[in-house]
Amino acid sequence: MPDIQYLLFLQNFRNSTNNLLTPFMEWISLFAVTHLILIPAFVYWVVHKKSGLYTLTSYYLCCGVNAIVKLTACIYRPWIRDARVVPAGDAIRTATGYSFPSGHTSTAGPIYGGLAVSARKRLPWISIICLIALLLTGFSRNYLGVHTPQDVAVGMIESALSLFLVAKTFHYLEENPEKENLFLAGMFVFGWLAIIYITFKPYPMTYINGVLLVDPQKMMNDGYGDTALLIAFPVARFCEKKWVRFQAAGL
Repeated sequence: MPDIQYLLFLQNFRNSTNNLLTPFMEWISLFAVTHLILIPAFVYWVVHKKSGLYTLTSYYLCCGVNAIVKLTACIYRPWIRDARVVPAGDAIRTATGYSFPSGHTSTAGPIYGGLAVSARKRLPWISIICLIALLLTGFSRNYLGVHTPQDVAVGMIESALSLFLVAKTFHYLEENPEKENLFLAGMFVFGWLAIIYITFKPYPMTYINGVLLVDPQKMMNDGYGDTALLIAFPVARFCEKKWVRFQAAGL
């Protein structure tokens, strides 16, 4: 299979270079799901409220959608599909659950993408850095051997669609601000429907030597965390809009 052959090619490169780039790729990958969220939060509270809100909204939407897609597809990790694939470092310990789409990519995509879109006119160099960081994040998941190219590609597509839909929604709400509560209510309901779906849908129960390959309960718990963002965000946005109404001072 071409995707597995690609991962084996990268694996051979890692081995031949004595894992020279592995620490950097691990850092790029880890940063996307730990500290990266602090950047749009800072933009929201300090620099430019609308830009921060656009990026954060895209992120929450993409995380929720990715959880639904991942728990619908239930595709196993590359090393389960082919034992020749050996992930780098401790990636096999941290990359649990299903493989498709890449959660790291669908986390980094709307954040780096949202920041790139927001900065493209005033600070184009930031946009370039963000796009490079996004591509590196996606590539790092292949390089470490924990995701196939299609996992990353679909994560990118989810990110792009989230950014596009949120941009269109924001444009509509600029002309029809009285409709925002309706959109927030729709997102809230969608989040609850997603939780009901991932709770009651069937999951594969594949055992090897008496051990379950992927624990559905753990995957549901992870899915709850992501889809809960679709519930918590509209509540937080409604409260801020109604009672806080702050304005970022800017830098």
